[in-house]
Amino acid sequence: MRSDLVKLGDARAPHRSLLRATGVSDDDFSKPFIAVCNSYTDIVPGHVHLNRVGEFVKQCVREAGAVPFVFNTIGVDDGIAMGHSGMKYSLASRELIADCVETVVQAHCFDGMICIPNCDKIVPGMLMGAVRCNIPTVFVSGGPMEAGTTADGKKIDLIDVFAGAAAKQQGKLTADELLALERAGCPTCGSCSGLFTANSMNCLCEALGMALPCNGTLLATSAERKRLFRQAAKRVVEMVYQFDKLGAGHGLLPREIVTLESIDNSMILDMAMGGSTNTVLHMLAIAHEAGVEYDLERINVLSSRTANVCRVAPSSHYHVEDVHNSGGVATILGSINRGCPGLLHLDCPTVTGQTLGENIAAYDVRSEQVSQEALEIAAVTAGGQHTVEGMSVQRQAASIRDLSAEQLGFDPCDCIREVEHAYSPEGGLTILRGNLAPQGAVVKTAGVLPEMLRHTGPAVIFESETDAYAGIVNGQVKAGDVVVIRYEGPRGGPGMQEMLAPTSAIKGVGLDDKVALITDGRFSGGTAGACIGHISPEAAAGGPIGLLQSGDIIEIDMPARKLAVRLSAEELQRRAQAWKAPAPRFKSGYLSKYAALATSADTGAVLKW
Repeated sequence: MRSDLVKLGDARAPHRSLLRATGVSDDDFSKPFIAVCNSYTDIVPGHVHLNRVGEFVKQCVREAGAVPFVFNTIGVDDGIAMGHSGMKYSLASRELIADCVETVVQAHCFDGMICIPNCDKIVPGMLMGAVRCNIPTVFVSGGPMEAGTTADGKKIDLIDVFAGAAAKQQGKLTADELLALERAGCPTCGSCSGLFTANSMNCLCEALGMALPCNGTLLATSAERKRLFRQAAKRVVEMVYQFDKLGAGHGLLPREIVTLESIDNSMILDMAMGGSTNTVLHMLAIAHEAGVEYDLERINVLSSRTANVCRVAPSSHYHVEDVHNSGGVATILGSINRGCPGLLHLDCPTVTGQTLGENIAAYDVRSEQVSQEALEIAAVTAGGQHTVEGMSVQRQAASIRDLSAEQLGFDPCDCIREVEHAYSPEGGLTILRGNLAPQGAVVKTAGVLPEMLRHTGPAVIFESETDAYAGIVNGQVKAGDVVVIRYEGPRGGPGMQEMLAPTSAIKGVGLDDKVALITDGRFSGGTAGACIGHISPEAAAGGPIGLLQSGDIIEIDMPARKLAVRLSAEELQRRAQAWKAPAPRFKSGYLSKYAALATSADTGAVLKW
């Protein structure tokens, strides 16, 4: 085993002595050493319960016959960091997390790893680190948050609170009404209840093959997650022994699982359920770490071939808990497989030891081969109580087949549709190009109102996310405008500021059906509306978005996949010659290093040394 490098032989007596000081016994030196990479922190609601999860996973690894070692990564809460300079650290933290995983795992020669992420940049950061280390690894998230409920029974989430804050500043909401939203919006621990970046990435981990079925949708509060954690521990130990016996080439290593085909599968799921635009950024970065050539054009082709069969908040009134009760990721993929045969790569290996196709058959609640376990787990419903206790709510029904649409409060066949009844024949994410985005831009079409799929209007320009928010709530933006937020790209921000505050403000002031927004920054997975991000090249690199002037007419045509400004090539060239790069916003510290090394959004904003 790999860990023999630090535990066997006379020369390793000092190493064993140090290990004994951590509690390792004589018997343990013959067992696999398993890294439990936890992202517990008290400041992130998606992670506040992961201390108990980490201890439980540690216990499960012991029960599976291996020796667990827990270490923690950093984590940034995008919601708390939103709307101020703290957001600049969010995307940049992805690279730090990847570096930390690589450093700890490689320095200590672990045999296998369990990764416990939950929110935003932690999931892709751990995936990037896992691919670098390339040892048997299983991902098992902390689980999604329950949706909030207002006094009148309406389900809400964090985005309702953001929109409410803007509405209050417009005099459209009272202080008491905003306070009620604030208190109800985030009722439990877990990753926010809509299909924001965290839940999008945790779902994509299933399609990628790096996580067990139900990883992305089973609620953080559910006691059934103990079953998932126990399975993950057992499976990673099995994989370590299999790898020790069989060696490479048997689908046991991250680089054997994360391939061109499995990345396709994850992006097909993304298109099918209209996930966060950030997933494009992260999957490109993961592909880069895996040595897989992957680009925006391939994503665009998949988008054109994949039906959008599921829409989740902020794109609909459904939340992740509803998707779970409708069958989760496996049922979404099952719908795609039935309606778009040949699109998915069903023979891709996964950490379960089965292929993706076999996982779908066993966990798609509409499959004839569905397992009893899948029917049981799909029956998990929200507890409906405010709590930071994970794994605490007991399942009320024996099987999802025991719960009717009336009992659930919604129709599962509407939440996850079959392809013939899809929301759209094309995917929920679209890549746009044109003279304003020569290297591409990304939009979540699943969250765009039909009347805003095409929009032409004058540019109202802001040089930062904070200025844009203030301008929107103070009435600088009118119906028909196109809000432009620039110098917020990977290099210019630096760190690609998220635009949830401005996009929520547009909704809060009642302009979401009349105003578009474009940026070289990025969006929260909670963003909905005609909001186009990741414009490449970015303004700080001399991209066309940096050449815009107030009043320039912007043309958006999402069905035609076009983003352009009504300017001649000659005029753009004239402005480019006059353009001067702005001074760096940070001249020291981590962000200055990040800005110097960050690549364009169309390549995943990875760091180039």
